Amino acid sequence: MLAIKPYTFWFVTGSQSLYGEETLQEVKENSKQIVKAINGNLPFNIEFKAVVTTATEIQQVVREANTNGNCGGLITWMHTFSPAKSWIAGLKELQTPLLHLHTQYHKEIPWDSIDMDFMNTNQAAHGDREFGFMVSRLAIPRKVVVGHWENKQVSQKISNWMYSAVAVSEGTSIRVARFGDNMRNVAVTDGDKIEAQIKFGWTVDYYGIGDLVAEIESITEDQIDDLYEEYKQLYEFPSDIDTNISAQESILYQAKIELGLKSFLEKGNYTAFTTNFEDLHGMKQLPGLAAQRLMAEGYGFAGEGDWRTAALLRLMKIISSNKNTSFMEDYTYHLEEGNEMILGSHMLEVCPTVAANKPKIVVNPLSMGDREDPARLVFDGKSGDAVNVSLVEMGGRYRLIINEIKAERPEHHTPHLPVAKVLWKPEPSFSEATEAWIYAGGAHHTVLSFEVTTEQLYDFAEMTNIECIVIDKDTKLRDLRNELKWNEATYRS
Repeated sequence: MLAIKPYTFWFVTGSQSLYGEETLQEVKENSKQIVKAINGNLPFNIEFKAVVTTATEIQQVVREANTNGNCGGLITWMHTFSPAKSWIAGLKELQTPLLHLHTQYHKEIPWDSIDMDFMNTNQAAHGDREFGFMVSRLAIPRKVVVGHWENKQVSQKISNWMYSAVAVSEGTSIRVARFGDNMRNVAVTDGDKIEAQIKFGWTVDYYGIGDLVAEIESITEDQIDDLYEEYKQLYEFPSDIDTNISAQESILYQAKIELGLKSFLEKGNYTAFTTNFEDLHGMKQLPGLAAQRLMAEGYGFAGEGDWRTAALLRLMKIISSNKNTSFMEDYTYHLEEGNEMILGSHMLEVCPTVAANKPKIVVNPLSMGDREDPARLVFDGKSGDAVNVSLVEMGGRYRLIINEIKAERPEHHTPHLPVAKVLWKPEPSFSEATEAWIYAGGAHHTVLSFEVTTEQLYDFAEMTNIECIVIDKDTKLRDLRNELKWNEATYRS
C-alpha cells in the first residue's frame, strides 16, 4: 500500500505568567498527562510542545510548525486564561491545520475542596472562549472539539480530524499522471490544473500513451508469471481457465499492464493516474484489472482523463487508510416506486476494497476502445452507510458535494453485466437527493466510501477554504438552492 509520512501533531497549551511559576509547572504536567493518555487512542502521535505565555513564544511555535514537514497540525488548549491578543501575531502566520481542544483537566468539580487557587488554575471555561473569539475574529479555519479528554468521543473526533489534516498536508504529494487527455467534448472532467496546484498542492502531468506502452513492454515474462500466480491466490478464475487460452492471455496482459503502470508511477513519484479509452495507441486492452489492483494499493484513479476525481480518490484513500473506498460512477437507476435506487459502476474500474464477496476475474468484450477483450474483477459492493462525493470546479473555485447514502447488497444476479457494482439509496430520498445533486452541479464521476465521514470531508473543505455542499437526511431543496445562491456571493468574493 502507498505509504504516507509519519506525521506528528503538536500540543500547545496557552497560559500567562500572572499566577507564578508553580502554577505554570502544574499546567505543564497536566498537559503532558492529557497527551500521554489520549495518544493511545489516536492514529498519529501527539507531542506536547510547550506552555506558551507570550506573543513571542506563540509566534515561534507557529513558525516551527509551518516549516516542519512532519508536523500534521497544531492542537491548542487554554488550561488557564491566555490573553488572546498574545495569539494575534502567531495565528496570522499559521499555515498548518488547527484543532482547538476545549477541555479541562478535572472531570468533576471538587465541591468540598474547591478554592480560588483551583479556580485560577483551571480556567479553560473562559480561557478557551477568549482564544476562540480571536480565531473567529481572524477568520481562521479550525476544528473545535469539546468534552473531557478521557471521553472516547473526544478521542474519536480528534482522530477523524487528524486524517483530514494529514490529507491536506499530503496534498503536495498527490501527483497525477494523465495518460492521454480528457474524453473529447466532456465538460465536468476538465478544469484548471494550475488552480488545483495553487489550492491543494496537486501536481497533474500529461503523458502520451506511448510513454506508458514503452514501460509496459519492458516487463519480463517472469514478472508477469509471478503476478499471475498471485492473482490465482486472491481471486476466483473462470471455470474453463485451464483450457481457455484466450482468457489466459487476456489476464496475463492485464498483469503486464499493472506491472508497467506501477513501475511508471513509482519512477515519477505519482500517487494517482487517469486513462482514456479514446487514447489506447499501442495497447491491446484498456486497463481494467490493472487499474482495480492499483486502486486497491492506494493509488487514485479515474477514467476518461478525469484528473480531479483521481486526486480526490487518492485524498480519500489517505483519510480512509485505503479502506472501503473506490472510484465510482452513477450508471443507471432502479425506479420502482417507493424503492428507488442507484446502480453505480464503471466500465471496468471499481476498487475491490468495497467488495462484499470474493472478486472473480472475468474476460468479456468491451464495446468502447476498439481493443481486445479486457480482464476485470467482478463483484457486488458492500452494504451499509457510505458517502458519494464529487469535486467540481465552478469557474475558478471548487465545490465539494457530499451525498450520504445507504448501500444495499443486490438481490438479483446480473449474469450479462460483467462489472463490479454497488447499489444504494441516496439520502433523503432518490428524487430529492438527485435534484439536489444536479442543482449543485455534481459530476457523474465520484468517490464512494464506507469509511470516510461527512465530517472529515467538511473539515477538509474548511481547511482548504472551499465550498462544501452536504446532501443528507435533513436536506430541504429550497434551503439548499438558497445555500447555493449565498455561496456564489461568499466564495466569489
